[in-house]
Amino acid sequence: MSRKSYIIISLMLLSVGCANRGMGPQGGPKDETPPKLVKEIPQNGELNYHGKLVELFFDEYVQLDNPSENVLISPPQQRAPEVRSVAKKVTVRFDEDLQDSTTYTINFGSAIADNNEKNALENFSFSFSTGDVIDSMEIGGLLLNAADLNYVSRIIIGAHLNHADSAFTTQPFTRIGRTGADGRFVIKNLKHGDYRLFALNDVSKDYMYQPSEGLAFYPDIVTPTSERHMASDTLWRDSISSRMVEGERVRDTLTIIDTIITKERTFFHPDTLVLLYFNEEKVRRYFQRALREKQHVITLLFNAPQDSMPVLRPLVEDDMLGRIVTQSCPTLDTITLWLRDSSLIAQDTLRFEMTYNKTDSVYQLYAQTDTIQAIYRAPRLSAAAKAKKEREKEKQHFVELKTNIGKAFEIYAPLTFTFSTPIDSMTPGSFHIFEMRDTVPVPLSLSLVKADSIGMRYEVMHQWKPQTTYKYELDSAAFTDIYGDVNSLKKGQFTIRSLDEYSTLTIKLTPHIDQAVIEILDSKDQVVRRLKAQADGTRFEHLTPDSYYMRLFVDSNNDGVWTTGDWAERRQPEQVFYFPNKLTLRANWDFEESWDAMKLPIDRQKPAELRKDANERKK
Repeated sequence: MSRKSYIIISLMLLSVGCANRGMGPQGGPKDETPPKLVKEIPQNGELNYHGKLVELFFDEYVQLDNPSENVLISPPQQRAPEVRSVAKKVTVRFDEDLQDSTTYTINFGSAIADNNEKNALENFSFSFSTGDVIDSMEIGGLLLNAADLNYVSRIIIGAHLNHADSAFTTQPFTRIGRTGADGRFVIKNLKHGDYRLFALNDVSKDYMYQPSEGLAFYPDIVTPTSERHMASDTLWRDSISSRMVEGERVRDTLTIIDTIITKERTFFHPDTLVLLYFNEEKVRRYFQRALREKQHVITLLFNAPQDSMPVLRPLVEDDMLGRIVTQSCPTLDTITLWLRDSSLIAQDTLRFEMTYNKTDSVYQLYAQTDTIQAIYRAPRLSAAAKAKKEREKEKQHFVELKTNIGKAFEIYAPLTFTFSTPIDSMTPGSFHIFEMRDTVPVPLSLSLVKADSIGMRYEVMHQWKPQTTYKYELDSAAFTDIYGDVNSLKKGQFTIRSLDEYSTLTIKLTPHIDQAVIEILDSKDQVVRRLKAQADGTRFEHLTPDSYYMRLFVDSNNDGVWTTGDWAERRQPEQVFYFPNKLTLRANWDFEESWDAMKLPIDRQKPAELRKDANERKK
């Protein structure tokens, strides 16, 4: 070998060694193929099968994603079958005798995936029959939340051949399906017949309605039908081309039709059923606890809104209640007892009886009487902290007072004063308010009005003038609270927004809907304004310029708020409709909009951006 050849071969070996050292093993392309079913015992669609074991074999190692939640078996089983994956096999072992002449459907959804890349076998289902035929009818549709028309996912949809109302509460469904992320459902392998259709958030996992579980019920009997007719399937072919853009080669993919295949297919009806899902106003009501974090305040907490005030009775001092100021929130689930007497405040433990409404096991209300112990445990203080506390007692304390005044004041808002403790009295003539005309303060004859039962909130209602400044002054000692403390001097001013900063929106329902209530919504699907619809147009004034949405509900019981459904009364939730478009309001503009709430099907009404935001919040 010549010296020149030796040098060339050495350099080649060196370059190969350097390249291998940096690159290492590269492997092939990423596996994106889901597992392939290669064998079934029994066969998919097999007849007269009475075994309790189903075995599915795949071409690679597989795993199951949460089979207890993702695998659905119809008809529903009272004792859940064992669903397992071992190596390349998935097994389903039934734990109860199979029904005669019944089609069984095991819907795996996307629960089966390969071990390595988690490629899921999408929408995979398996069926067999214990009789001579595979029942083949189907019904399908959509589940929407009745209150806001959002899709409701992962809810059981059940069909009953038994039409009695009692079947929903005493018998498992005849066949079941489950809603997907888009709220859609299909119930497969139904017998020919007439069905009642339900949705159920089956918390109890018994496939029967239990009080407090979310539900929907279709108002009419559903009869599945099928028809065969010709349908076209299109096969597409990709044609790849390239072009030069600013000196760089860009590859375009042009999709063209390869073949159109026309063949006979079976179509099942109905497949556009819409069920409206709701939660009843049936919650367990009970008393939670009594808090006494401050020596002079006792808070009684209930788990849910109450329909009436609890009744309190002292156990020791007959006149105890006369020395307590009782404060309640609008829903009556929080009751605050302000102890106004020093002898009561000094007692570490106060005992009294309370009678309130509680629910039994079937959600019926009954009067429950409990003995309440309100115990105050004083915090441990150092000597220095105790001395500081004593010095604080000697200082004059003023009632804490806040107003709702900001940089700019809304033309429709009341002026409010909020106190930290209940007010016992107010000195007449101690509140003064002035309208500034140029630089001259003109006094107004306006009074502070108590806005709650115990005087912790006062308001001034007035038709404020736009672009006008108002000044107010509250004399010192104008208010005295139940502990004898008074307010300090309070004064300030506020300026009303200009009308040019607002928008006005008028909605005309065409046709008009009796008992309709129209709601203006923000981008979070939250109510901004609400008005009863007027036949000649509903006018929303003083809206801040922004993007808004609209919905309405039919207020069947005329209580001014949306009312949910009730299974015991066979009452559907009040109807809800969405305006399909966004409304963009500009400052100093009057907008008018006509709205035919019935024009679009209910599942196509809600704007996609509102539905998307709701799904993100749910996540």
